[in-house]
Amino acid sequence: MKRYKPLQDIPVSVLDLAVIGVDISTKQTLNNSLLLAQHVEALGYKRFWVAEHHNMPYIASSATAVLIGYLAQGTETIRIGSGGIMLPNHAPLVIAEQFGTLESLYPGRIDLGLGRAPGTDGLTAMALRRTNNLSANYFPEQVAELQQFFSKDNAAAKVRAFPGDGLEVPLWILGSSTDSAHLAAKLGLPYAFASHFAPEQIQHASQIYKNEFQPSEKWTEPYFLACVNAVIADTQDEARRLSTSLYQMFLGIIRNDRKPMQKPVDSMDEIWSEEEENLVYQKLSCSFIGTKDSVKTDLQRFCDVLEIDELMITSPIYDHQARLKSFGLFKQAMS
Repeated sequence: MKRYKPLQDIPVSVLDLAVIGVDISTKQTLNNSLLLAQHVEALGYKRFWVAEHHNMPYIASSATAVLIGYLAQGTETIRIGSGGIMLPNHAPLVIAEQFGTLESLYPGRIDLGLGRAPGTDGLTAMALRRTNNLSANYFPEQVAELQQFFSKDNAAAKVRAFPGDGLEVPLWILGSSTDSAHLAAKLGLPYAFASHFAPEQIQHASQIYKNEFQPSEKWTEPYFLACVNAVIADTQDEARRLSTSLYQMFLGIIRNDRKPMQKPVDSMDEIWSEEEENLVYQKLSCSFIGTKDSVKTDLQRFCDVLEIDELMITSPIYDHQARLKSFGLFKQAMS
């Protein structure tokens, strides 16, 4: 039986990729991330996540645990976490120590979302891992090892994580395909799907996760979070204009031409071809662009079809003030 929830009963959270814009410094980008976290905290958003990426000159979240500490220090109540830590890049012990430290400093406010992708290209992944042995194929074993380091049962082990040993750091499985859905269900963990850039398999993945979910000590029922793009403004035309920064960002991915986030333009017609336009729209099909009133119906339908427990949004908007306003209007749309 489907579990329909009205929008006002669905928690809303934020994914910030800390994308550096043209004519904006790395320092200002990171400062803006903190200002955004403080802003959405005041608006009542539930959590604020940052993502691990490497060898991408215009994404400033590579040292993810460091950035989480900066954001947690500057906020008071909102949960701060990773969306996610790419676990095959790291020794589980190191992640247990890092997030054990964060949880000790900011108790009850830290989330640890885990992904199996490298968050970069193959050559950079090799530079991070220094070996081929820690491939994504070992991801389930790494998650189990990490869980053991956080477990109170690890108190008698010869290798322990300090801080981290016995701490309650909530783990999430992140994914953009059905592989992660099987794992999240098997482990009885909450599942976050990256439909903001990989919308194709979200419906199938959500069904797998809910059908195969095995209750765990901490989660007796499945908990499904979907991440989407959102650009909200006072008028439809302004929202479309602001969204051209997002379109240009994905066009750069398609062309393998990475640039800083571009300023919005009045029209994309002279920038992309018809084929490129279709490809961008396909990748961004889980996006909500418009006014707070115009997106309501589509948001409710999206949440109903997928039985969303929590909605996370990312909003690559060039102008910082317009971005802050978009998050405020989106919260009103959900209210």
